[in-house]
Amino acid sequence: MQQGLFPGEILAITAQAADRLLKLDSGDAALLYLHLLRHRSADQLKWTPARLQSALGQLQDQGMAPAELPAPAESPVQEAPPPEYTTEDITQALADQGSTFPALAGEVERRLGKRLSSSDLRNLYTLYDHLALPAEVILMLVGWCTEEIAQKYGPGRKPFLSQIRKEGFAWARRGIDTMERAEEHIAKLTRLRGRETEVLRLLDISPRPLVQREKDYIAAWDGMGFEDEAIRMAYERTVLKKQSMDWSYMNGILRRWHEKGLHTAAAIRTGDQRPRPARTAGGAQAAPPSAEQERRAKENVERTRRLMEQLKQEGN
Repeated sequence: MQQGLFPGEILAITAQAADRLLKLDSGDAALLYLHLLRHRSADQLKWTPARLQSALGQLQDQGMAPAELPAPAESPVQEAPPPEYTTEDITQALADQGSTFPALAGEVERRLGKRLSSSDLRNLYTLYDHLALPAEVILMLVGWCTEEIAQKYGPGRKPFLSQIRKEGFAWARRGIDTMERAEEHIAKLTRLRGRETEVLRLLDISPRPLVQREKDYIAAWDGMGFEDEAIRMAYERTVLKKQSMDWSYMNGILRRWHEKGLHTAAAIRTGDQRPRPARTAGGAQAAPPSAEQERRAKENVERTRRLMEQLKQEGN
C-alpha cells in the first residue's frame, strides 16, 4: 500500500513553474529545480560538473535558478572557525626547530619577495596548523596563486596571504592535502587555463582575464567534449541570431547539442535538424535559406569581425 503524504511532506510549485519545466522537456532540469526547491542547494546531487552546468543553464534561461548556486555545505574543517593565533603562538612556532614551519615561512617570504607581517604569519600558520596542510602542499598553493595573480594583473604582481589562505581552504574542501593531489589539481587548472585561451580565440575575443561565469561556461563545454569546430559553429549561430556574442545563448546551443550527443561539426551537420519552415501570412511555407544565403550570412560575420578588429587597432 502506498504511503500517504502528510502536511509538511508536500512540496508545491506554481503552475507557471510547472509549465516552464514541461516546455523545457528536460528531466535533468526538472530534477535540479525540485532539488533546489527541496534542499536549497545541489550539493547532494552526485552529478558531473558538465551535467550540473547543463541543467542549471536551462533553468537560468527560464529565470528559474539564481546566477550562482548556493555554496555547498561546508566540511567540518570549515564549520569550526580557526583559532585566533596570538603573537606568542607565532613566535613559538617560528622558534620550533623540530617543525617545518620556520623553513616554510622563510621560503614563502622569498617567493613573495617581502617580509611577512604578523597578519601574514597568522594566515600562513592557519594553513599549516589548523588545516594541517603539509609544507610542500602549501608551497605548491603559493606557487599556483602567484601564477594566477601574475596571469590576471601582469608580471611582478604577487598575491596577498589572505588570498592564499582563501584558496587554501578551497583546496582543503576538495581534499587536496598531498603532493599527488595538488599536482593533479594544478595540472587540471593549467589545462583549463590553456583551454580558455583557445576558446577566446574561437570566439574572436582578444586575450583578457575572464570573469568566473565565463570560466564556468568554458569548463562546462570542455567537460561536454566539444571539438573546436563545433564551438565555432555555435558561436557563428549565436552572432547570426543575436548580432553579438551572448554567452548564455551560445551555452544553450551547445547544451542542446550535448543532449543530442552531437559534439563534432560532422555530427552536428547531420543530426541537428533545423525547425520546420514557418508559414507566411498566405499560408505558404517560407523557403529555407539557400546555401548562397548562408554563405553570405557567414561572410557578413567575418566582415563584421574584421571591421571590429580594424576599429580596435585605430583606437590604439
